[in-house]
This record gives sequence, C-alpha cells and structure tokens, in this order.
Amino acid sequence: MSGDAPGDLTPSGPAPAAAGSTTTRRRREPSPHGIPAGRPDTRPSTVPALRRRTAAAIRRQPAGAWLTGVAAALLYTVFSVAQWNRLDTPSWDLGIFTQLAKAYAGVGAPIVPIKGEDFNLLGDHFHPLLVLLGPAYALAPSGLTLLVVQNLLFGLSVAVVARTGMRLLGSAAGLAVGIAYALSWGLQSAVAAQFHEIAFAVPLLALSLEAVLARRVLPAVLWGGLLVFVKEDLGLTVMALGLVLAWRLRTVAGLWLAAWGALWLVLSVRVILPALNTAGQYDYADRIDAGAMLADPAGAVVDLLTGTAKHETLLLLLLAGGILFLRSPLSLILLPTLLWRFASGQEVYWGPEWHYSAVLMPVLFLGLVDGVRSLRASPRRWVRSAALLGVPAAVAACLVLLPGQKFAALAEPETYRQSARWDAAHRMMGLVPEGATVESGVVLMAYLVPETRVYWLGNTNPAPDYLVVDADDWSWGPTRPADAEAHAEQRFPGTDYTPVFDEAGYQLVRLER
Repeated sequence: MSGDAPGDLTPSGPAPAAAGSTTTRRRREPSPHGIPAGRPDTRPSTVPALRRRTAAAIRRQPAGAWLTGVAAALLYTVFSVAQWNRLDTPSWDLGIFTQLAKAYAGVGAPIVPIKGEDFNLLGDHFHPLLVLLGPAYALAPSGLTLLVVQNLLFGLSVAVVARTGMRLLGSAAGLAVGIAYALSWGLQSAVAAQFHEIAFAVPLLALSLEAVLARRVLPAVLWGGLLVFVKEDLGLTVMALGLVLAWRLRTVAGLWLAAWGALWLVLSVRVILPALNTAGQYDYADRIDAGAMLADPAGAVVDLLTGTAKHETLLLLLLAGGILFLRSPLSLILLPTLLWRFASGQEVYWGPEWHYSAVLMPVLFLGLVDGVRSLRASPRRWVRSAALLGVPAAVAACLVLLPGQKFAALAEPETYRQSARWDAAHRMMGLVPEGATVESGVVLMAYLVPETRVYWLGNTNPAPDYLVVDADDWSWGPTRPADAEAHAEQRFPGTDYTPVFDEAGYQLVRLER
C-alpha cells in the first residue's frame, strides 16, 4: 500500500483510468536520494541510529564505577582546595606548570621564567600533551585550576579501573578494587605533591590496559601510544606495554607499539629536548650512570635493590596489589619505571613520596584484576580458593595504610582552616601591577603567575619590578633576609628598591627606575 492514496483499498494499486478519460497518469519523479516522490523514506537515519548506539553504550556503563570516579575526584579536590587555602606549596612544580598553562592559553610557546629567563619547558621534559591545559586555564586562570584538572583525570582513571573490575570480577569485587585504587598510596602522594604531567599518564594507562584485558587491540594501541607525549621516560613504559600486548594477544600491533615507544624515547632525549634546551642538552642524562652499571653489572644489580626507601616502595606495591597482581603479565609494565628510579643516584626517586608512583597504580590494580580472574579459571580448587583472597587483601592493605597516608589529614579540623596569612598575602600580591615582573620563593609563585611574570629566587634573573621576601617560605633555607630592601639591592647591584608592604612576615619592595 506504500504510495497509495489514503482511501484506495485496491490491493494492486490505483484503478486504471476509465475509458475515454482525458486524465493522464503522472510519472513519479525520483527524489535526489533515489526514493520516488510521495513515498516515505523508510531507510534507517544515520543520526538517530548513532544516537541509539550512544544511548545503548551509556546504558551499558556500570553506574557504580562512574559514581566511584566522581566521588574520588571530589575527595581529591577537597584535599587540594584545603591545601590551596592553607598556602601549602610542597614544590615549585605547580608554579612551573601554571606558567606553562598560561603560555598555552595565550597560544604561545611554553616559556617558563620560573625555570629561567626565556626557558622553554619543552626543553626540560617532553610533554606536548600538556597543551590541553591551555583551554582549561583560559576559562579559569589560576593554579587551582591545574589541581582540579589533575583530580578529574585521576577520577577518570578510578572509573576505568572500577569499570574493568566490575566487568571481569563482578560488581562487589570490582567496586572494592576501584575504591582501593582511588585511595592507593601512589595517587594520594601525587595529589598531595600537586600538579605534574603524569596526571595525563594515569588515565591513559588505565584506558590502554582496560583495552588489553578486553582483547581490543586498536584502543590499547591508541591510548598507550599517547603516553610518549606525556613525558619522555614513558617511552620505556610504552615499550613494555607493547611487548605485553604482543605476547598477550598474539598481535604484531604490540611490536609496533613497542617500536613507537622506543622511537619517541630516542627522539625526545637525543634530539628534541637538547634542541629546545637553553644549554643544548638533556638535563637529566646524568641521573643514571649507565657506564658504571655496564662496567660492574653484578654491583649494579645489588645497588638496584639496596636502600631502605626502595624496600619501602616494593613492600607497599606488594601490599596494595594484594600480591596476586604478580600473576598477571601486566605486572611487567611496572619494571621500566621501577628500574630507572632505582638505578638513579637521586634518592628522591626511590621512595613512595611525591608523584613518581602514580603511574604504577593503574598497572598494579588492573594487574590484580587480571590475576584474580585468571586464578578463578583454574581447574584446581585450591587455586580458585586463593583467588578469593586477592581483592580482600588489597582492601585490607588500603585500610591499614590509610592512617599513615596523606589523606589522613582530612580527618583533622585544622586541615580546613584558611592560612592566617591569607589576607595579608593577597593584599600584598594585589599591589603588584598586572604584567609586572616579580621575584618570589616557591610558596606564592602559583598565586602570582596569573597576573605577573614570575621568577624564582634561586635562579640568576634580571632585576624584577618587584621582589617578595616571605619569612615562612622554605625556599630560603636556614638563612632568610631580614631586610627585603637591602637584600634586593645587594642581589641586583646598582638598583634602588623601595619598600611598599611589610606585614605578617611578608615584605614587598618595588624597583625605582
């Protein structure tokens, strides 16, 4: 009946014209899409079909996983906002990356004066993916914006880990893994250390490993391949990821991914970073004495495993991962990061502090999921029984470790009290005109960056328009200037500085021209 008049009930179509009728049958012109005019378009529409597939994909998402991710991001942000309001700045990284985000928001090269005059941060570490910070900073120009971005990225990784756990182990066990991961010591330390480029690596690793466990080669390669644009050392991680992918899924794509990681590791360290570095070198090449390790391999192995901080890191990994993560080949992806850290002569890399262990956490917990799943499938009853212990062990370790970790401070009322110097600090910073140059210690740098061009007091800088002396800033070390005016004129001979603020341990002096 398609195309018939509404009142025409003739099964074979419209009746023929009566004899002698002058009425002629009108020829139906085809539509531009090949459907005769007057006929309804019964083809499936692309847009509604896409909408249906999108809606179905959303419905398949485990709501508990995403709620866990959102809750984790909110918890991290509560910690970060409290830290921000206390003027608690543990390192200069937040100031540095705030300057980078400001430069990207202005569609410029990532010049970071905190590291030195005209210093291009892409000559320090290779992290072009951080250009994504530009739009976020443009919307909300503040160092706090970077902390929120990092917390959202970590929260995304929590949702991915919980989602994978729920799909492979069941709802209860999967949620438990997600919560233990969200409260893991590696992520807590990274949140407390404030922003670092590894914020992007954590969800990328989680997404890539999720795809490996789901036997989806293309997403595993695409997500994993982006890691080389987060930081140069992650080229080693991509190499390990590619080899595990090739072995696990028997695909040559894994070998190509490993080659991709090796290529960008060499390019970044030997070509890109020296080309953009003001000294024409890779600044971290001396952190590992490869020559000494090759000359004494046995001694190098002993050194790798010597040191209380290294033992603490390894013990925490074993506890947090419920030990059963070792059953998964994913655990091999932990090795590159652990090896370069333990081989370094810099002790700060060895222990569980700072952000260095954050990239280990997705590997650890998704390895746990994979290890438990494989043990559950064993034909041996006692092995299947052992699998039951993996997730409870990880959750128990998380709860036992929690009082000694960074988030324990959230149970203390003073954590939420704004710094008694907050108002004085902001009144002082308000005296510095927009666009002026200012030299400061670490604590106030991220707060000063949005409106001014900031230098760090530990570098050789041009004479700034303003100079801050903060009596409570740890940048000074044991000796702190008592007189900011005298200090400024001694530091920059031939200049004349005038005091403009002196309150609550803050001194601000202005250059007279």
